Amino acid sequence: MSKFVGQSVKRKEDTRLLTGAGKYVADLRMENMLEAAFLRSTYGHARIKGIEVDAAKSLEGVYAVITSNDIEGKIKPIKQFDSHCILPPNLIEEIDPVINYNFEDVLAKGKVTYAGQPVVVVVAKNRYIAEDALALLKVEYEPLEALVDPFEAAKENAPIIQEHMESNIQSHFLVQVGDVDRAIEEADYVLKKRLRTPRLSSSPMETRGVLANYDAITEKFRVWSSTQLPYEVRSTIASLLEIPEESIHVTAPEVGGGFGPKGGVHPEEVLVPYLSRMLGRPIRWIEDRLEHLTAARQSRDQTHDVEVSYKKDGTITGIKDDFIVDSGAVNYFALTCAYNTAYHLRGMYKIPSYQSKCRVILTNKTPNVPFRGAGRPEATFVMDRVIDMIARNLAMDPVDVMKKNMIQAEEMPYDQGILVKDGAQLIYDSGNYPDALDKVLEAANYEGFRKKQQELKEMGKYVGIGISSFIEGTGSGPFESALVKIDLTGHVTAHLGSSPQGQGHETVFSQICADDLGITLDQVTVIVGDTGVLPLGAGTYASRSAVNAGSAIHAASQKLRKKVLEIAGIMLSKEVETLLIENGSIYAHDNPEKKLTFVDIANAARPSKSSKLPEGMEAGLQVLHYFVPPTVTFASSIHVAQVEVDKETGFVKIQDYSIVHDCGTVINPMIVEGQVQGGIAQGIGSALYEEIVHDKNGQVLTGSYMDYLIPTSMEIPTVKMVHQEYPSTRNPMGIKGVGEGGAISPPAAIANAVVDALTPLSIEITKVPVSPGYLRELIKEAERV
Repeated sequence: MSKFVGQSVKRKEDTRLLTGAGKYVADLRMENMLEAAFLRSTYGHARIKGIEVDAAKSLEGVYAVITSNDIEGKIKPIKQFDSHCILPPNLIEEIDPVINYNFEDVLAKGKVTYAGQPVVVVVAKNRYIAEDALALLKVEYEPLEALVDPFEAAKENAPIIQEHMESNIQSHFLVQVGDVDRAIEEADYVLKKRLRTPRLSSSPMETRGVLANYDAITEKFRVWSSTQLPYEVRSTIASLLEIPEESIHVTAPEVGGGFGPKGGVHPEEVLVPYLSRMLGRPIRWIEDRLEHLTAARQSRDQTHDVEVSYKKDGTITGIKDDFIVDSGAVNYFALTCAYNTAYHLRGMYKIPSYQSKCRVILTNKTPNVPFRGAGRPEATFVMDRVIDMIARNLAMDPVDVMKKNMIQAEEMPYDQGILVKDGAQLIYDSGNYPDALDKVLEAANYEGFRKKQQELKEMGKYVGIGISSFIEGTGSGPFESALVKIDLTGHVTAHLGSSPQGQGHETVFSQICADDLGITLDQVTVIVGDTGVLPLGAGTYASRSAVNAGSAIHAASQKLRKKVLEIAGIMLSKEVETLLIENGSIYAHDNPEKKLTFVDIANAARPSKSSKLPEGMEAGLQVLHYFVPPTVTFASSIHVAQVEVDKETGFVKIQDYSIVHDCGTVINPMIVEGQVQGGIAQGIGSALYEEIVHDKNGQVLTGSYMDYLIPTSMEIPTVKMVHQEYPSTRNPMGIKGVGEGGAISPPAAIANAVVDALTPLSIEITKVPVSPGYLRELIKEAERV
């Protein structure tokens, strides 16, 4: 029986984090440490004709000025991350993808392909001197035509961004099920729209940073990086510098938010270790906010041309979606975001005919990578705007259109007829979507709002309500690792391959371990983000940690419990089945007075002639387990937003927000609610405020928070949350992911609410953010009709 799983226990890590005792990369200092700074391209697309470095090199306190010429043949380019890009054979056969090789040199070589690309790195006594040296560098550029419109970049006569490729179409694929052309031909109505989601910055509280120290005696690297994937950083450094992985020890210390863009490997994470080896000194680089908004990986940026067939009663019979992903100058993650969008688009709905055609196009923008939701917010925005448009075209309530098309509880598990990215059949494992809809409508007082809405509008208040639903494949592979051990003091330590950026790993995984071993939370220490302890690990992304690391620590703890009980059985002369563990004490149920402790068991498990190990059992109390999921688990949620629109200014105020979500077994409700609340904050940013904007030359126009707006606590409502718990059938604890879900639905829910608020004006929102300027233009256009 669970004692801790399912309980809102306080987070173990918060004491140090809230008192300022946490150590981030920027807090780490080493003796004789130098600081690095990067000169970045001011052009979106240009040839590098020459770089003058002498003045910078002669500045006192400067130790090195490095260009691409200095590292030629010494550092290989960063290529696509194979761990995220290798597709199973059956998926390749099904979608017939074309993926063209692309890459990025760690320092621009010959030409620059986006504003913010690193061109020169300076290493100096401190950051101040390094930046002074940057000001002395002179780079001669020959401007080239910059491609910021992906449709222009895809044309046959467009300049080629990666010159070894034949075009800027980096990859493409086709997903189809049923006969969508016939569905459109036989439809009562056909809806055609172009829908767009913007390019975003992840804007974590902590910018990126890396500290590296090379030990010439041991020929080993010690690297600290603000990363979601310390194992990926290790393998990438090893690959690009052509050195053994075993010579690299990477630690992710405290990481102040990741959200996806810290889930790849940036040039700085390779260059800083290389420079440490070259100079024989520890070197640190900390990203400033301008660098983050221009050079850190960006996300989203999709355009969808959809054609939807539907009947007079609101039944959707087919969807044809032709969409593009603007991937910037490099696509590191192949089809990750694009295929996520394609296989998630139909969401909770039974739509028998479906075709999704995608092209991933290179442009002169910062590379595009997965960001909280990774293709699902884009799919959800398209699907739920379509639902709302159909409802308005038929003069129906959107709820009725949802119910008309929604998968029913008795139809679960439900097969959508296509494949997940891992090659498994796309089958929703568990859930009850109609029940979720009923519950969220009740939480939002939907009927009460509808009754009051007309009265408020007559008073001049433009209030509206909008709904969005999604399913999310969570807990993706390939695997996750956990090492659980009991030391000679009886204390339990668990090492995990999945490291946090604020999610509460130490608490959640302590809860699982404590329940399995029959101990208290204080008897467990969880250590994460260190490649020096576990040989293999995957990392934190794709709402996967609770599913995979949770299952790994659960299995490892169960195996360790079995080992403890078998040793105790010998020591107590009892059958294992008669033994219990409670608060770290082991005893037989028929003789509770005679107890053993973990200290006793640990000493008995030591390799010696007096050990009490059963025959064939390895000495020591430690278990390493790798959990490999069969495929993803499907979490789900429905969001309801209530807004008021100031018609004269276009300003949107969120008055209320309600959700019902299903993440399977809830380990810690408080942490789940925090994850959802935080995700919704980012989703509101996507809906109303945030967009990376470039001019025609590829210059970033939103390089500070004066221009790139993000919501504050004043704009974020306290969300009403209702938990559903439909355990997954694909892992032993029934867990589904929750970390990304909050960010997926707000753009669609809020856009639908704004349209509803301005009815009877015919407002058609086809993109986000719904900024005041954009909304005022829509209002003026509708009033002219």
